[in-house]
Amino acid sequence: MSKGEIRKGKSGVAFFEYTSWCHRYKVLEKNGKVKYLKLKGFKTEEDAVQSYRKYEKEFEEAQREFYITVDKEIMFKDYLIYWFEHIYSERASSNTIIVGSYIIYDLIIPNIEYDLKIGMVTTDYLDEIIEKVSKMTESGGYSSRNIIIMTMKDAVTGGYINYNPALNTKLYRRPKPKIRVLSENQIKRLLEEAKKTNWYLEILLGLFVGLRKGEILGLKSIDFNQENKTVRIERQIVREGELKEKSSQLLNYRLVEKNPKTENSIRCLKVPDLIMEELEKRKIVINNNKISLGNEYEEHDYISCQVDGKCHCLNAMNSVLTKLCSKLSLPHISVHGLRHMCATILLEEGVTLPKISAMLGHTSIHTTFEYYCEVMDEKEKILSFMNDLFAIEDGVEYVK
Repeated sequence: MSKGEIRKGKSGVAFFEYTSWCHRYKVLEKNGKVKYLKLKGFKTEEDAVQSYRKYEKEFEEAQREFYITVDKEIMFKDYLIYWFEHIYSERASSNTIIVGSYIIYDLIIPNIEYDLKIGMVTTDYLDEIIEKVSKMTESGGYSSRNIIIMTMKDAVTGGYINYNPALNTKLYRRPKPKIRVLSENQIKRLLEEAKKTNWYLEILLGLFVGLRKGEILGLKSIDFNQENKTVRIERQIVREGELKEKSSQLLNYRLVEKNPKTENSIRCLKVPDLIMEELEKRKIVINNNKISLGNEYEEHDYISCQVDGKCHCLNAMNSVLTKLCSKLSLPHISVHGLRHMCATILLEEGVTLPKISAMLGHTSIHTTFEYYCEVMDEKEKILSFMNDLFAIEDGVEYVK
């Protein structure tokens, strides 16, 4: 095992990091906020799991004590709002909060036809709500059910109800992404046209390395190793702001650096020669901008940035891809579409699912399988122009 590698255990709660087994745990602070910490130094996974269970029990007892004066007469809709504002939002990332607010305020609450006290909520009652939401959007049933399960689980922990009626609600499958793969000729045309723009390097990183949009925008020159031809993914750019009260509308938002989406998203990847060449060209452009703007240039070391050094907005790259595809009369491809194409190309070349999962930074190999199982028999070959860019069988590792 290489230094810094993170490996999950069979238990799902313990993981091996550096030289010992570790686990994360929750602590309930005096104000009711949940603090997430990590405990390390265990010799075996079993030791880590036992410790995790002890902390989980202590956390649940602390929550029960904190909510000992709960209002069991609270209405379901009011509890949803309370849960989102004071429980969920304290433990979720900014991006997840934005998605969660949309599910709560724009999907679930508008479909509560008649409100009930939380103690009177039944499985059938929740099924009616979720079914209505499922008709509004493709992922509505799956997403709203998950949110409601979490809501009612915390209601049990908090002493509002004795059992979770959401666990027995109808299952909804997670919608599979519609993966669009361009032909070799279409990719060549796209790249030839992209080369004329200021986004060529970013598009190469999406297509050839499979990075997420926020990961591309968060890359700095220090993340690249010229000698080893690797890039280290250890941050992303996300949108952060304040949600309008009881709404999914984001106010006063700003772009900030955050840790990657999951622990598995912290990774070190092989980088094709073409990207390393374009990186050097980009450094020259950035340096010229620094000289030209002087003190007006904001130094963040981003390799994808505006002329003044500031981070690009999150929609900028997708806008460029939309214009390119429209100009070339190609099927529309988003940044995430480039990522899907990268994975599909690797599958066609026989790269194993564990390697692809590690490269993409997925939480588990099961996520990778769910996304790409339908394209595993794809016959089309589109790698002739990539000059052996994907020699990654030994080039992916988890790093911390």
